[in-house]
Amino acid sequence: MFEIKVLSHFAAAHKLQMVAKKCENLHGHNWKIESCVVGEKLNEAGVLMDFGELKKYIAKIMERLDHKYLNDLNLFNDNIPSSENVARYIAEELQKYLEGTSAKVSRIKVWESENSCATYIL
Repeated sequence: MFEIKVLSHFAAAHKLQMVAKKCENLHGHNWKIESCVVGEKLNEAGVLMDFGELKKYIAKIMERLDHKYLNDLNLFNDNIPSSENVARYIAEELQKYLEGTSAKVSRIKVWESENSCATYIL
């Protein structure tokens, strides 16, 4: 099994409910995203997939989130935009781009600070 990882970033605000009191206030993060993709087969170029292609897909997803108030996005109508739900959203959206390839999302790690993250594992 092969795994590749791409790092990306976006800035956005959110507020949470029913958690630590500070987090219930509107606040923002400079989010760091680790996107991991796995597969058993390498292509004719000897790679799981081109990093540039993976980065392009991730950039499209980041555009939907960057410099937004996440609570106002339809993407999170049914879920509070916690780090966990942001990770799940990115994983599910990235997997759509990978349909028809031999690669699949293995996990998305969402860092809202340099020492706090949540991981969604497919």
